[in-house]
Amino acid sequence: MPLILAGAGVLCLALVSLFVGVSDLGPLKLLADGFDSADMQVLLVSRLPRTIALVLAGAGLAITGLILQILVRNRFVEPSTVGTTESASLGVLLVILLAPDMPVTGRMMVACVFALAGTALFIAILRAVPLRSVLMVPLIGILLSGVIGAVTTFLAFRYDLMQSIGAWTMGDFSVVLRGRYELLWIIAAAVVAAYIAADRFTLAGMGRDFATNLGLNHRAVTALGLTIVALVSAAVVVTVGTIPFLGLVVPNVVSLAIGDNMRRALPLVVLGGAGLVLACDIAGRILIHPYELPIGTTMGVIGSAVFLWLLLRGRSRAA
Repeated sequence: MPLILAGAGVLCLALVSLFVGVSDLGPLKLLADGFDSADMQVLLVSRLPRTIALVLAGAGLAITGLILQILVRNRFVEPSTVGTTESASLGVLLVILLAPDMPVTGRMMVACVFALAGTALFIAILRAVPLRSVLMVPLIGILLSGVIGAVTTFLAFRYDLMQSIGAWTMGDFSVVLRGRYELLWIIAAAVVAAYIAADRFTLAGMGRDFATNLGLNHRAVTALGLTIVALVSAAVVVTVGTIPFLGLVVPNVVSLAIGDNMRRALPLVVLGGAGLVLACDIAGRILIHPYELPIGTTMGVIGSAVFLWLLLRGRSRAA
């Protein structure tokens, strides 16, 4: 029943997304004007690709948060708090500086390599630092994100790209058009791969020694998880920019509702991520209509509030 309700909610939000915006579109008007009308072209060229991109990006980032939380064994991590997103952004900036004519697919692969390196660096730091509190993990991630972000900002300032980096790192779906979002379909394949390997991720999250005793190749499963995280993060950063805290909020809410079994949680996490991104994007289009708030802003406000609540909740339970 929760899965059916979540699916129905996402479908309703997707339908609303198709008909909210500056252009006055409506189902009856589209049927009356016909397929060749200007309104129908707006729907097919702008609104439909935007809605698909929202669903794919939301589902993908929610899955990356779930995978990271299971592998790191900490509920307070996600790509934007462990340096993954910032590393991908640094990779894209270096491509702009060194190979500005590189195609979008090449940029995504470079961003994926940097995202994977940044995530691996975070895990290496965790293994080297004694963790006396669960709160140390997100704090280390935030510090690492700040350092990588500072390097990116310095390079952008040095080469007069501050305005450009600000434009493409702020999550914004208003630039999504047909022909400029198809890279996000990679996320669908990543979600399928995560579902196939869900039981392995669950076992890996119980610890290296325990998983190895059960015959699981812990190193290979961890590498698969980090590759999915890097690939999804890179695709989203290259296409629409950064969307903070999404991978933190959705998996934690789902975990509170149904527990930590990844195979059970994954469908709800996918639908929850898609639904939250759709809701935030619709709100951004309505609040200051006919202008828009970037989804990075709305999600940042909601996500930071939930992140603070989770930290305080975890601390009170520990006490």
